[in-house]
Amino acid sequence: MKQNIEDYIKPGESAHLVGVGGVSMAPLAEVLKGKGVVVTGSDMRESDTTGRLRTLGIPVTVGHLPERVKGAGCVIRTAAVHDDNPEIAAALSAGIPVFERAQAWGAIMRHYKNALCVAGTHGKTTTTSMCTHIFLAAGRDPSVMIGGTLPILGAGHRVGHGDTIIAESCEYCNSFLSFAPTVAVILNVEPDHLDFFKDLDDIKSSFRRFAQLVPPGGSVIVNADNDGARDTVRGLDVFTFGLEHEAECTAENLTWDRGLPTFDIAVHGARYAHVSLQVGGGHNVANALAAASAAYVLGVPGQAVEEGLNSFTGAGRRFERKGEYHGAAVYDDYAHHPDELRALLTMARALGYSRIVCAFQPHTYTRTAALFDKFAEALKLADVAVLAEIYAARERNTLGISSLDLVKELPNGVYCPCLEEVTARLADIARPGDLILTVGAGDIYRAGEALVNAS
Repeated sequence: MKQNIEDYIKPGESAHLVGVGGVSMAPLAEVLKGKGVVVTGSDMRESDTTGRLRTLGIPVTVGHLPERVKGAGCVIRTAAVHDDNPEIAAALSAGIPVFERAQAWGAIMRHYKNALCVAGTHGKTTTTSMCTHIFLAAGRDPSVMIGGTLPILGAGHRVGHGDTIIAESCEYCNSFLSFAPTVAVILNVEPDHLDFFKDLDDIKSSFRRFAQLVPPGGSVIVNADNDGARDTVRGLDVFTFGLEHEAECTAENLTWDRGLPTFDIAVHGARYAHVSLQVGGGHNVANALAAASAAYVLGVPGQAVEEGLNSFTGAGRRFERKGEYHGAAVYDDYAHHPDELRALLTMARALGYSRIVCAFQPHTYTRTAALFDKFAEALKLADVAVLAEIYAARERNTLGISSLDLVKELPNGVYCPCLEEVTARLADIARPGDLILTVGAGDIYRAGEALVNAS
């Protein structure tokens, strides 16, 4: 029996994808089909994504039943699907090889000359999106896999015909260790996913192994301003970017206009590009430097960096404008780590709104418990913090923790046990000139959409 996933990424082979509606599983299904693989899939729920896959000729069923894997050459699963899933259990029982999603992407990457893999505790989606804009502007026709929707693509992925693949690379369950980067970007290394990693040292060890996947002649690009990232790659040959520490790629002549930055990107002291970003915040200046660094080491001209970054308006669910409600602007953001939340609210405060109203939905019980104090401190940056109950995702609440515990730490906090109540409370609070943010990696965006639709 073939046990190497490379043997299944060939015309005429067949693969069944469990969790095919996921943000990196759906593009995987498309890429495999494009390579001549006979693809089927299943997911827990119906969605726009599952509907789109069917229009492409990929049969998708809803629910997980053992008979779905019958006849499959191999089964590919997302990291959230475990051995007790009925389809996985049936495949293992029948001797059908079961591979992880990341293994499939890693095998695909090996077919490209350049595999640009963007990793970090936060900023991955935005930086991967910025890289995509740059490489499209350069005419490099890249293939792309992003954990979110990018307006220029109308999706979170792209199947190109160039020699470069650009991939958001997640550390959860060590997924990115199955990748095959020729350029590895490490934006930051912070405590997160502590339901899987033991501690920060364990996370650093994983990121270091990721960096060490890069072959001779490749590049490891690292944020010189992030302590965790610097510690992770100590002793390795790296290309650095940063605003505060000495680095190969830096921002010079940085100015701000209504919360948006304009600056020169300098590499080794020489001007490489001049950009005016349409996304605010110092964190996005750093993300732009990371993307520019990747472009530089892969020989992209500065003019394409300028064109790509100047045209970037953000990825889906990254400070995404949803509309207005009674004179208040309503935006949505995916921030689900306290550092991301702090960066978002700091940026928002610079935009000149009369008040910042943040409706936040914590994501997973373990993350909320492990980073509780940091979440509380970040939420104090809002004028009003409306907290929805914790989004469970893959977990059960064995810790007995609630968003109500966070609210008790906040002088500006309001607790809402359900999304309908979040929407109602936002409608009651809203004033002309406010910025209302719905924030989190779960389904909090629905509360903002309901608010806009009620206006």
